[in-house]
Amino acid sequence: MTSSTLARARAGDEQAFRELTDPYRRELLLHCYQILGSVQDAEDMLQETLLAAWRGLKSYQGRSSLRSWLHRIAANGCLNALRDRGRRPREVPLMAEPPQPTRLADPVWVEPYPDVLLDGVPDLAPGPEARYELKESVELAFVTALQHLPPRQRAVLVLRDVLGYRAAEVADMLGSTETSVKGALQRARAALETRLPAGREHAPLPDSPRERHLAGRFAAAVEAGDIDAVLALLTRDAWLTMPPEPHEYQGLPAIAAFLHHRASLRGAPLRLVPTRANTQPAFGCYLPCPQAPIARPYGLIVLTLRDSQISAITWFSDTSVFPHFGLPRTLPQ
Repeated sequence: MTSSTLARARAGDEQAFRELTDPYRRELLLHCYQILGSVQDAEDMLQETLLAAWRGLKSYQGRSSLRSWLHRIAANGCLNALRDRGRRPREVPLMAEPPQPTRLADPVWVEPYPDVLLDGVPDLAPGPEARYELKESVELAFVTALQHLPPRQRAVLVLRDVLGYRAAEVADMLGSTETSVKGALQRARAALETRLPAGREHAPLPDSPRERHLAGRFAAAVEAGDIDAVLALLTRDAWLTMPPEPHEYQGLPAIAAFLHHRASLRGAPLRLVPTRANTQPAFGCYLPCPQAPIARPYGLIVLTLRDSQISAITWFSDTSVFPHFGLPRTLPQ
């Protein structure tokens, strides 16, 4: 950032403002997603963050870096959004007469995050405090676990352990004290560890031959309607979840019962289009239309892998996220 660019932006030059903020847009979007759990809400919050920065640029004194100042605005904007969301709780969609689940979990509002939006996000922290690399901090299990934390703990953990800001910096960003930040961080870390699955470090490398082979076998089995072949790819302790739906299924018998139930309701095998979400293999799912020679969007699957097996299947029924992944509106038969 040059002083002349900053001066031009303060004088109302929108191009200069874009030059200042464009390098941080992707990481600000990811920051908002990690706290809010929704790529669509994160995009709205990014726009609000940039608007607030544009309006408040004259008050920016340069005591912190522009990057830190933008993250301060984003973090507080996310906290305000979560407070508003808490005042207007969403209704949780419930399946009609599903098979008996392994457990009923607290509803968690989370959406998949397109890997294409990670392009240009630096895997660098502004200080030595970060505990998670970029890939770890985007994985679906991590983002889902974050959504179970109270909003302020969520913001503190992202600022400290993901972005790597020091406790004193986080306290200044959130208008809090260093003691309060340290206490919130300690509670957040303890709660997060109880929710993160074991064996995450044993996943195949993204886009590696082993990952592609396993994802390809899964897609072929689903498109063939071969539930037994799907089950053969799962770990014995695998989970099937459908946020925000509270019904969760663990283990081969429970997952088999659920898959057979859904297959009988659909009446036709799904068609799959590969994509990537949260640095993990994913598929846009389409259901053939009986009235026309096309298949329509039906949902999105994200796979969590462990060694050479699938340890979790996460299903998202909201197809409004398809455009973010560049998935087609329909498929020809």
